[in-house]
Amino acid sequence: MAEGIKYRNEKQKGIILDDLAAAEMTEQDLADMIKAGKVEYGKNGLLTENSRRQIKVEIQKALGGKLPMKKKKAQITSKKLDPAIKDPENTILIVLKNGTVIVHLMTDIAPGHCDRMKELVRSGQYDNVAFHRVIEGFMAQTGDVQHGDMEDGFNLRMAGTGSSDLPDLPAEFSGIPHDRGTLAAARSQNPNSANSQFFINFSDNHFLNRNYTVYGRVLKGMNFVDLIERGEPPMIPDRMISVKVAADV
Repeated sequence: MAEGIKYRNEKQKGIILDDLAAAEMTEQDLADMIKAGKVEYGKNGLLTENSRRQIKVEIQKALGGKLPMKKKKAQITSKKLDPAIKDPENTILIVLKNGTVIVHLMTDIAPGHCDRMKELVRSGQYDNVAFHRVIEGFMAQTGDVQHGDMEDGFNLRMAGTGSSDLPDLPAEFSGIPHDRGTLAAARSQNPNSANSQFFINFSDNHFLNRNYTVYGRVLKGMNFVDLIERGEPPMIPDRMISVKVAADV
């Protein structure tokens, strides 16, 4: 049955097979998941982003609750990174419609939040996620991997209410101020409810200091962040086209 699996495209197939391989699973294991009803095709009869999430749930079970960490592919020649990047393993590249935003993760300040972001990035969950709450002079919020994926299962009314399948994170409040260009974890009233959503500050928002975990800072591309469509939610939201760890590029 493995030969009959209906992928959306070759890129999706490669990503799914890489995820399976990281858990020492095969395409036949995927076929068994589909046969057992644990992974479902979309309305178009192909595997979708929702299918990928279902596959990740099964992989997490096989790995004792963890997401697979993909092995870095050997490179014949190293791709030249932007000079602003000093620590590729802790630098995130967010591709927006107007350009790439380079974010440095503050692993010494909020290690748990930085690890979570890299885990979600490497599993592809941030790709195509909408900026669902963008307030002029305040911030741009995104990261709802449950309801905000604009390629699959997108629900603009629900965007901002979802999270990943991973547990919520304990707060890592610090003295780092919410300056323009800092990246911080979004949460509910519970200080320990941050999960996958985050926001980038348009301005110095120091009233948020020590109340929301700051764990990143834009090194380059803040001018692209400034161009994100405003709204709560925007009528036609912008999205993170792709998100990668610089070390993996």
